Formats: sequence, C-alpha cells, structure tokens
Amino acid sequence: MDFATLKAAWPWTGIVGCPGRFVLNDARFVLTPADLLGPDVPVSEHHSPSARDVVLVARFADGGLISYRRPDGGCLHTLNTPEGLARKLAQLAIASV
Repeated sequence: MDFATLKAAWPWTGIVGCPGRFVLNDARFVLTPADLLGPDVPVSEHHSPSARDVVLVARFADGGLISYRRPDGGCLHTLNTPEGLARKLAQLAIASV
C-alpha cells in the first residue's frame, strides 16, 4: 500500500490547519484499517493520554494511516503524509512505530 493509492481509492478530505493530513469522514463507509489497507499491512495499537479512543497506526510507503477506534467498534481514519504522520504521532506521544 502507498499514500497515492489509498488517497485515490476513497473520498478523503483535508483536515483544516493540519497540512499533510486527511480524514475519511463519510458515514457510508464503516471500515477497519484492514479494509482500507489489506490484510498484509501491520497495524499497531496504542493508548494516548491525548486521545479518548484507542489509536491504531499503520506505516506504508510515503505515509501512514492513523485510525481512532471508537467504543462501538467503528473507526475514524486519517491518511497522513510522512510529515503529517510524524507531527501527529508526536502530538499523541506515540513513539515512532
């Protein structure tokens, strides 16, 4: 998986004030990270004092996916360039994965 392929496959919207970060904010899509990335991309699970939900992180060529798993099992997904990913992981106090 790579950034360009994932960005082209789904209706991502830029996050205002967060260069290099995009959100998949469409209620029609109830997806897990594996649904977006396929079963072969590893996803790590993290707990951050800065996030109310479990944070799921996947790195891939030229970027990464940060997903927030809601208590009901649904996810909010963000697609990130390398710079956007590094910045957000630092804000979440998640060591480089």
